[in-house]
Amino acid sequence: MDRPLHGPPHTQPNRIPSKPAKPALHSGVMHRKINVLFVSRRNTLRSIMAQACLTHIAEKRFHARSCGLPLRVGTAVDPAAVSALRTAGIPLPDIKPRSWNEFVPARGFEADFVIALDADIERLQPAWPGQPHTALWAYPDTAVIDDPEEAAHKALQILYSLRRRLELLASLPLYGSDRESVRADIRDLGYMA
Repeated sequence: MDRPLHGPPHTQPNRIPSKPAKPALHSGVMHRKINVLFVSRRNTLRSIMAQACLTHIAEKRFHARSCGLPLRVGTAVDPAAVSALRTAGIPLPDIKPRSWNEFVPARGFEADFVIALDADIERLQPAWPGQPHTALWAYPDTAVIDDPEEAAHKALQILYSLRRRLELLASLPLYGSDRESVRADIRDLGYMA
């Protein structure tokens, strides 16, 4: 057998190949979309904007949905949300506000992440199917503001804050990371300004 004069032989017959590490999502490997469910009280402003924003930022990687508290769900998307999304150049999803009862039990959509956008409803949430990662990203309820101009301004501020958090979420290596690290990262994003 011919071998180079220096270095190890070309083959090592007794060596057992190691199992390759799970690739991170950014490595170009195709994975299924990650399901994210945003929850707010009425599903008319905060959660609708979060759904629209994540879809706009990373539609190829995430599948976003939104919902609200049963019996509190609004009948239409808040005009302040429509205004904020239009100002930011983000398309409004073609949906109507809906209750979280549409997701419990899972009906074709099992969330990987559930992000509550309202501290008052965090403790009221149901047991989500599939034990998703959960986090609280609390934002004030601007839908109760009576002045339309002030409501639109506050909604735009919330949208820009959501966008920063969602861009960071989209950049996280969610595949190949341990569950507790991912959970901590998602929760930590809730403390961003």
